[in-house]
Amino acid sequence: MSSSSVKHQEANTNDRKQTTETAPRKRVILSMGGKGGVGKTSVMSGLAEWYQENQIPVTLLDLDTENKARGSLTHFFGGQVPKINIHTPEGLDAFLDYLDSGPPIILADMGGASGQITHAWFDETYNPVTRRGIVFTAVGVVTFDPGSVESVLTWADRLQRRVSYLIVENQSDDHGDFTYWRESEQARAFQETFHPAVIQMGYRLPHLEAALRNHGVTLTDVVKRRTAVSELQLSKAVIRAEGYRERMFAQFEQVKELLLP
Repeated sequence: MSSSSVKHQEANTNDRKQTTETAPRKRVILSMGGKGGVGKTSVMSGLAEWYQENQIPVTLLDLDTENKARGSLTHFFGGQVPKINIHTPEGLDAFLDYLDSGPPIILADMGGASGQITHAWFDETYNPVTRRGIVFTAVGVVTFDPGSVESVLTWADRLQRRVSYLIVENQSDDHGDFTYWRESEQARAFQETFHPAVIQMGYRLPHLEAALRNHGVTLTDVVKRRTAVSELQLSKAVIRAEGYRERMFAQFEQVKELLLP
């Protein structure tokens, strides 16, 4: 966290107090799109499944323009999720289109290289948006790779206190550890300053995760045997998927105050 950013924290806190004039009526949850391949879409699709399981209405938006087919939020949910190109002058105004109607929760999966656009959008629209009772949760996924942590820190450096932070520790392999995320000076400064909620996504078998992504199949599809993919119909796949799903849902339950309006 840069020293200049820390100096602006008090100002940002005052802005938030001044602009939030009504009780929250809608929450926008967005993934902090930065380093690719860290599991952002797996987390966001799992969160979408959690909403569905609990019968909580939610609007899903796929803003990952780099991921045009396999493994995108649109792919996981049968092409029913609007795919929005944010690399246009009014791209992120897609959020605004859903503020006056529809479910009280918007879940948006951001893609890589979306940081500069997202940060600029917050600078331009944050105050008038929050005056309308809109709150934000930014979801960051960290792995054993220091690059994933640096990506989260870069986003936080710009977003500051305008969002609540939810960090997912994704155990992307069964040998590494989260030393950089838990012990580096910059990461500790972020944690001490913004007090993010932290949950875990346990290690998943790579071949099963790849099959889910390649075929656009959710864990719920496997558990409820709603897929025609032969390898995902096997009992070993169903049991694994059920375990992944239960553990992820339990993690979301722990932080549901950041996931509901």
